[in-house]
Amino acid sequence: MALSKKPVNGMKDILPEEMQIRDYVQQVIKETYRSFGFTPIETPCMENIANLSNKQGGENEKLIFKVMKRGEKLKIEEAKEEADLVDFGMRYDLTVPLVRFYANNANDLPSPFKALQMGNVWRADRPQRGRYRQFMQCDIDIIGEPSNLAEIELILATTTTIGRLGFKNFEIRINERRILKAMAAYSGFPEEEYDTVFIILDKMDKIGLDGVAEELEKEGYAKESIDKYLGLFKGVETAENGIKYLARTLEGFLDPEVEQNLLEIIDSVETAKTAEFKMVFDPTLVRGMSYYTGTIFEIAMPELGAACGGGGRYDKMVGKFTGNDVPACGFSIGFERIVLLLMESGFTVPMQRAKVAYLIEKGYPADRLADVIAKAQEERAAGKQVLVVRMNKNKKFQKEKLANEGYKELVEFYNN
Repeated sequence: MALSKKPVNGMKDILPEEMQIRDYVQQVIKETYRSFGFTPIETPCMENIANLSNKQGGENEKLIFKVMKRGEKLKIEEAKEEADLVDFGMRYDLTVPLVRFYANNANDLPSPFKALQMGNVWRADRPQRGRYRQFMQCDIDIIGEPSNLAEIELILATTTTIGRLGFKNFEIRINERRILKAMAAYSGFPEEEYDTVFIILDKMDKIGLDGVAEELEKEGYAKESIDKYLGLFKGVETAENGIKYLARTLEGFLDPEVEQNLLEIIDSVETAKTAEFKMVFDPTLVRGMSYYTGTIFEIAMPELGAACGGGGRYDKMVGKFTGNDVPACGFSIGFERIVLLLMESGFTVPMQRAKVAYLIEKGYPADRLADVIAKAQEERAAGKQVLVVRMNKNKKFQKEKLANEGYKELVEFYNN
């Protein structure tokens, strides 16, 4: 039977045209983030399965690609459950690996630590437009900074990067987990039911306010609680300032510092931003990860009709590894979706070096070939990108293809 030439479902081969854009996007991301003081790190693609399955990754924990034990440790005939066969898992995001990295290396790192991490992650998800089972993530995180300076720096660094990639008129939607909890408490939902309520609320953009009401009713919650809850969202829609409205309405349920914290973040970002975007308070924003403890945010791209990155504060996660909580906050750009949008818009990478192609006729004398290669080396040393290839029979087609690849100068070498 012939071997399959297609990649695994949900994963893809990346052709040179896309790879060129991916390299460019990575370059812009790294240069911009470094200018904000973020330091590149790298973590392994696999983590201990216990780290990945600690009930902090939300729905993603159901999507882990699990790795079986190997050699003598793999005892299939003695296994009674999956846990007897599995010891590692492919990372589903970069946050859990970062926190483990920090816990393991904190003594050798500055405080606060500003980390930049780019790498592939894996999720056994249903593939769709802009969503794959293997995909690149790009994260920046600040560990050890308890104030909202962390949120301000993360949002400014991320939006500056997106602006440099040519995007305009996007939104940064922002909310606070403590606001979500205060709204649920004010409405009378039992504390142990908050996560269920938030999962339903997270569908608001798809099913609307009425749809949320229906799903809450199906769960058996009291109509009084549901009406009170939905009334808060209606109040935000009509209020001049949604944050101030909720701070007044939720008095006694919401820490007063939450209002000041959010307003400071929004005002600071609006004052210092260099890209064209809006900061929007959105009380329906949930973010799926249960490890978030405070501010949460998301990038809304009108071209995509979906989120193109997000993040938030997760002050309790380091403590899971060390026993001592350390403040932490992060922001992840939707790298694959940005590349998709650039590809669909016909984006071409700005030329940084002149591209020259040497076309050498078949049978070109060996003694003269050495001179051609030496000349190519000289041009490369001078900063040009030089491609040395044999001349095809269909020279016209070859030249057209090279021109499409950005080779503006074509030099031909013939036998005579």
